[in-house]
Amino acid sequence: MSGHKGVFKMKLSELSQLQTTPMAKHNGRGKASSFLSDSFLFGGGAMVALLVVWTLWSFFSPSPDPNASFSTTGSEPKSIIAMEDAENVSPQDCAVNARGFNMHYDPPETTFYDDPKLSYTIEKPVKNWDENRKEWLKYHPSFAGAGANSRVLMITGSQSKPCRNPIGDHLLLRFFKNKVDYCRIHGYDIFYNNVLLQPRMFTFWAKIPAVQAAMVAHPEAEWIWWVDSDAAFTDMDFKLPLDRYTNHNLVIHGWPHLIYEEKSWTSINAGVFLIRNCQWSLDFMEVWASMGPQTPNYDEWGKTLKSTFKDKIFPESDDQSGLVYLLLKEREKWGERIYVESEYYFEGYWVEIVDTLDNITHKYVEIEKEVPRLRRRHAEKVAESYGAQWEEHLRDAGYGKGSWRRPFITHFTGCQPCSGAHNEMYSGQSCYDAMQKALNFADNQVLRRFGFVHPNLLDSSSVEPLPFDFPA
Repeated sequence: MSGHKGVFKMKLSELSQLQTTPMAKHNGRGKASSFLSDSFLFGGGAMVALLVVWTLWSFFSPSPDPNASFSTTGSEPKSIIAMEDAENVSPQDCAVNARGFNMHYDPPETTFYDDPKLSYTIEKPVKNWDENRKEWLKYHPSFAGAGANSRVLMITGSQSKPCRNPIGDHLLLRFFKNKVDYCRIHGYDIFYNNVLLQPRMFTFWAKIPAVQAAMVAHPEAEWIWWVDSDAAFTDMDFKLPLDRYTNHNLVIHGWPHLIYEEKSWTSINAGVFLIRNCQWSLDFMEVWASMGPQTPNYDEWGKTLKSTFKDKIFPESDDQSGLVYLLLKEREKWGERIYVESEYYFEGYWVEIVDTLDNITHKYVEIEKEVPRLRRRHAEKVAESYGAQWEEHLRDAGYGKGSWRRPFITHFTGCQPCSGAHNEMYSGQSCYDAMQKALNFADNQVLRRFGFVHPNLLDSSSVEPLPFDFPA
């Protein structure tokens, strides 16, 4: 048995082995957060400035509160839906799925879906959404029961055409698998979009029409969670602490002092955000989208944003700058409902994360050696209970930069896996190796419940069976 255990120590020397298929290098442009990564690329200098500033600010940003609580066992977030108004479950609700939803019954009563004026498009604002959602749930009571306030739909996506990078489509598939794994473990639904729902809202702007359409298509979802295609979950156990966001409708990763004091367009990252399915959110996205390329004021907005943010080099209006602008200029209208999350890796810059994964693996293995119940074999369906058990052993780990806790989401900003037009600050090989390492680090957390593990984080194709009671 001891001979088998050595295979799974994942020594640094093993992890330093290089893959033989580099990412294509391109002297094109980069971006801060993307949707269709090779249709609209910023100047290389812009990305250099962004990543340098982002990296430097990560050192000066406030240290996360070591006593911060991210438990999800507290009271459920407040919803716009008054659950007590839902009618008793009808006889038809006997035909429910594993999560208690009746997927086979749509009552004849008229709902907003029967209104010919309803549109899923960004051009036509949706009104009375809170009332319409409430009514729909009234007629579909199986969706209005326990857990309705914490129901999440994740959205991600990529371009409709094949990637220019020869291995781009393979990488996007792996990123998508990573998200599917996370959603399966935590019972979230997921939608992958690879078309422009508004043809003129390209690249990073494409997320807004997709999010709005998802809200209308999924009135049962309390939250819509956008996650960029180049972001990977690297802690499969960590669950969104929705109780922290009870009184908020939009959650973004960033630093308040960089928004309101430094007035920087990189004070947040718009590549990952959580938004409540409510009228406030639709109204906010309508204003946000008004800065986009589908509007006649697009060029003017580009000038306005560039003059507002002194560190913004490129002249185009982008979603991230637009979001920071609304926080700055319309704080009284929107700011109270926007939570700027900086106490854990709601999304984290890959350069500061990937080199810590070996040490994190070692720390977790050492804890498992001492705590038999954490290494006990179990079904994937009860994985969340083991994630909760881990928390008492991670109290001293901290959160965010400098922590030895698994980073929640690792975002490969600037690597451009689909186009291969990576930022000139680093090589395509370094991007590729880092993505392989992070994705396999996450995959090991999944595969372990199937009895296997990648012994080398830079070798995606090789796995070995896990010895019983590993790592005792």
